[in-house]
Amino acid sequence: MRRLFKLYLVFIQNSLAREVEFRANFFAKLLQGTIWIVFFLMLVIVVFSKTNMVAGYNKNEMYVLMGTAYLLSAVFNMIFGFNLQEIPTSVRMGTLDYVLVKPVDSQFYVSMRKLSFDSLGTSLFALGLVAYGCAQVGIVPSLWQILSYIISVTCAIIIFYSFEFILMTTAIWLVRVENLWVLGETVSMVVRWPINIFDAKMQFVFFYIIPLAFIATVPAKALIGMGSNSLPYLALGIVWALGFFTASRLFWKFALKYYSSASS
Repeated sequence: MRRLFKLYLVFIQNSLAREVEFRANFFAKLLQGTIWIVFFLMLVIVVFSKTNMVAGYNKNEMYVLMGTAYLLSAVFNMIFGFNLQEIPTSVRMGTLDYVLVKPVDSQFYVSMRKLSFDSLGTSLFALGLVAYGCAQVGIVPSLWQILSYIISVTCAIIIFYSFEFILMTTAIWLVRVENLWVLGETVSMVVRWPINIFDAKMQFVFFYIIPLAFIATVPAKALIGMGSNSLPYLALGIVWALGFFTASRLFWKFALKYYSSASS
């Protein structure tokens, strides 16, 4: 673990050097991310100009949900996004060979080698939106609510990472799977709205079969105390995260058995 930590520090240093080299591109992406979140914020304002509640959420509670969804997306893109999108290219070009012969865990290397700091602006904006929503709701989260939020957000990132990683790993058989990335983006758009907007059957599906509820709704509810008892959902989120991450590990090892170098 200590060795991986040292290696990750090197990855961070290299990523920072790359961002500094292309400063204009870095600031352009910062601006782009901020504009996207402002557009969605305007959409929420327009919706709530016609009604006071949407699926049990008022406008300020929706800010917390929306900020949480963008925070998850930004952190995921900063740590994993660029790396996972490169997996199909690595398979097609045969450069995955160089990863597999390195004395380091291959899933760690292909998942975390490059960081995209241009998502930092979106992360900070999203955090500010969450704080603003809480202030407008008139609550000061307790230590337990903050801890539940941090754990839920961490579980959500692990679930979403594992889902995208499994999708990109299919490149070992299908080679060109870049379009599958759009599926993950669709998921990130769906979770910006409360799961409660769906009927009871779909809510059951999103809690117990396809855990979309744990991507943003459960963390937001934990922070603003909308659930009467967040502990069962917190425990279920941890189970989902461990299950998805284990599945991604097993699927990666299974897929590598069928990997044949593009150069061989």
